[in-house]
Amino acid sequence: EERNLTRAAEKLFITPSALTQQLNHLEKDIGTPLFFRSRNGWTPTEAGEIYLKTAREMINMRNETYKQLQDIVTTRKGLLSVGFPPERGVPMFTSVYPDFHHQFPSVTVQVSEVSVRMQQAMIAKGELDIGFMSLCENHQTDDEYIFIAKEELLLAVPSAHPICKSLNPATDIGTDTAAIRPEIDLDSLSNEPFARMYKGSTIREFVDEIFRQESFQPTVLFETSRPRTILQMVASGMCCGMVPGYYADRPHPGVTFFSLSSHPSWNIMASCKKGSYLNQAAKYFIKLAREYWTNLSKSSGYSGKYV
Repeated sequence: EERNLTRAAEKLFITPSALTQQLNHLEKDIGTPLFFRSRNGWTPTEAGEIYLKTAREMINMRNETYKQLQDIVTTRKGLLSVGFPPERGVPMFTSVYPDFHHQFPSVTVQVSEVSVRMQQAMIAKGELDIGFMSLCENHQTDDEYIFIAKEELLLAVPSAHPICKSLNPATDIGTDTAAIRPEIDLDSLSNEPFARMYKGSTIREFVDEIFRQESFQPTVLFETSRPRTILQMVASGMCCGMVPGYYADRPHPGVTFFSLSSHPSWNIMASCKKGSYLNQAAKYFIKLAREYWTNLSKSSGYSGKYV
């Protein structure tokens, strides 16, 4: 992974000489080099690829075995590694963790706040037990996916825009009218610039597909890695943007949210490695996450946002 012996030794908390000695003994025992060594970085030989593949499988087998054994012991000790998306993951975690800790006080939760793509890579390597992510079906890998909720993507428009006054949309979350979001035609915003998420993100791919289906070619003013940045720019009156319905659950001064006539939506999912064992702690964490999104839907006053 490090492609460098010194960095690998630091990661393993041993000296480079000790790691070199271990590797030399291993290659002598096998009878063939496991790495091509060069100044540009170490890369596995054919034998090295076979060895690494088997080693990773052995580590995963060990982890899976310990998960099952932890379910048997009454102390319920163990480690649960969980992945969340940036911004939205922290509120969910802080909401469900107290209940989880009360039920499993001896289980340590290790949290990673990373993108969907990074979560998927970590799950494939066995570095995450559960990943929570929002994505479309075509974004899914060969791993297991557990449905949590369906979420609509909404169009964020500066409240000062003339179209907001003409359609008189609901802007105050928590009022009786907040449950009704007027539909809008993207063509009515053809002259407006847009802020969008960075290329390669699942939401960017989804929004691009929405625009293709609507035959809409946006003028792009800004690209970012965070939906809140999009909302800040919309609030300033500089542009429009597409964001997950989650962000309409709380007031954003200067921003008005609309639905598209197609009501595009994607899935909030929990994911784990295919064939992996989900222990009782992991199942309970997923249960709490599902309850969190269900309660969020009820409290938002907008029944169409989460299903």
